[in-house]
Amino acid sequence: MEFLIATGIGAMTAAGIYLMLRRRTFPVILGLSLLSYAVNLFLVSSGRIAINQPPVIQAGVSEYTDPLPQALVLTAIVIGFAMTAFVLVLAVKARTETGSDDVDGGA
Repeated sequence: MEFLIATGIGAMTAAGIYLMLRRRTFPVILGLSLLSYAVNLFLVSSGRIAINQPPVIQAGVSEYTDPLPQALVLTAIVIGFAMTAFVLVLAVKARTETGSDDVDGGA
């Protein structure tokens, strides 16, 4: 299972970097989103999630799961979605202003 998750994270990272190196605006935005999803998946998988364990220390319970990685990833998802929406609006506005979606801003 670890190999499958590691392969998935590696493929998402590689695809994100590949898309970020494109000259057009929208593949760059898609690559940034894919890279942030890969980082979120890495953080969740490295958080040692315990199945059927409480997230808060309780009396009489010796093992629990750490809620911090899950909270950090949830926050990162919300911030990433907002930033993606903002950058998409900027890209659409730049496309209408310049007539091109080239990253260099030229034709």
